[in-house]
Amino acid sequence: MTLSLASRASRTSGQRPGVGVSQSVETALGWRTGRSHLLSMALRALLCLLALAVFAGPLIVLFSGAFDNNPDPTKLSVLPNSPTLENFKVAGERDVWHYLANSLIVAGGALLLQVSVSVFAAYALARKRFRGRAILSLLFLTTMMLPEEVIAIPLSLVLGDLPVIHLSLKGTLLGMILPLGAWGFSIFVMTEFMKELPAELEEAAKIDGAGEWRIFAQVMLPLCRPALGVITVFGFIMIWDQYLLPLIVANDPSDYTLSVALSTMRSDTIGPGLVLAGSLLALIPSLIVYLLLQRSLIRGMTAGALKG
Repeated sequence: MTLSLASRASRTSGQRPGVGVSQSVETALGWRTGRSHLLSMALRALLCLLALAVFAGPLIVLFSGAFDNNPDPTKLSVLPNSPTLENFKVAGERDVWHYLANSLIVAGGALLLQVSVSVFAAYALARKRFRGRAILSLLFLTTMMLPEEVIAIPLSLVLGDLPVIHLSLKGTLLGMILPLGAWGFSIFVMTEFMKELPAELEEAAKIDGAGEWRIFAQVMLPLCRPALGVITVFGFIMIWDQYLLPLIVANDPSDYTLSVALSTMRSDTIGPGLVLAGSLLALIPSLIVYLLLQRSLIRGMTAGALKG
């Protein structure tokens, strides 16, 4: 009886019994068997492997080459053929640790200054009403459109003779820190994030007798942790990758940061391992900052998509 009903239903739909019915079976792990599903899984695996090779391949070669005693720059491999620490030893003899210390001092000081300026500027632009606020925001955004090469010569002149005080910052780490103290991207991100904070929180704090500084430090700033994670990660990477500014400020090779000093660490006798060892040291701080602030970065990047 059941079989006759199934046959009648198939005839009514214009299909023969057993035709047009999916042959795939869902397993206990949620996978599906069948030719189309296996083909889809194989295609996904192939795309994942391709993406992994494109993005992780250079990093793997970097790690391998840093510990490989290979004098031929055309024969880089995934695994080191002759494992050694000689590359790092020679890099230390060429003052790589001094350059790394310069980079850490510049990155730490400039990032602290940049985050402070961005937070205060964003609070004023987002929560206060004053004349010229739109023009000031436009000026901050305009600075993001200017390439570094355009302002290189004017910046060099200003750092060589600061207006009013007539002081030269050439050859000092302070000369690398001050120009990086304000970044339009960080100010823009913090401003847009602070605009979305509820005004009721600020009004409630004022009713409770909180002053301007207390509202900023204890009400607004804790709510901006995701945005702070975003500007910290991107700000650190921007500062760490600076190449033109250290060249402008430095009077001597000892004033270089690690990103600039890598171009002076080439060796014909040791091969590419020396540069790769320095590059690995330059990569580690950015990786540490990202891992420490990964959660805040993701929350800050997705905050705008989750609102509304």
